[in-house]
Amino acid sequence: MLNKQKVWFVVLFAVLGFLALQMPVAKLEGSKAAFTLFDLFAPIATGFLGSLWGVIAVAGMELINIIVRGWRVFDTVMVVRLITPLFAALYFGRKSLLNVFIPLVAIAIFWIMPQSRGAWYFALLWLIPVAMYFLQERFLLARALGATFTAHAVGGALWALFNPLPASLWHSLMPIVIKERAIFALGIAVSYLVMNNILALVAKKVPRVAVMVNQKYAWV
Repeated sequence: MLNKQKVWFVVLFAVLGFLALQMPVAKLEGSKAAFTLFDLFAPIATGFLGSLWGVIAVAGMELINIIVRGWRVFDTVMVVRLITPLFAALYFGRKSLLNVFIPLVAIAIFWIMPQSRGAWYFALLWLIPVAMYFLQERFLLARALGATFTAHAVGGALWALFNPLPASLWHSLMPIVIKERAIFALGIAVSYLVMNNILALVAKKVPRVAVMVNQKYAWV
């Protein structure tokens, strides 16, 4: 596909992502921030545009939101909310050793920090994207699980670094995180299926779009 066409799709994903950012679906535990439909939609951009253009699209979604909302305070919550979708998108884009390296680094950071070290077992959740690395080319849900837990790993490591929480709180978050990330993985997978089939329909009128369609999941 020509770069010009990809630019248009980057713009499309950025606009759709901005709209998704305005739709909260769950509260972020330990802060006043909320997860939005963006967390379900953003990772799939790389599935259609490739890693580079997909990450650019996700960054574009966030930039539009910052400009429109006029955010001026960049605290820990803001940094986490901006960075983690980029890592989820990177994981979802393709199988790469980064998909193993990133969560392992996050685990190491979590174990190094004195307060989070007391709940060392919490970081074992971040072995999920490492395990999903071996399955992500076979199963869409494995790809989605890896993406959402990578986002969580990066966010958790940043939180442990810049906003330390007591071990008891990390412990209490475990069942919440498992439930939350399972729902997110399903949401990412469904978002991908919906967008893939929309593009499959578009490809019938615009054949060049067909290169973005994953025929394995095209049912129209």
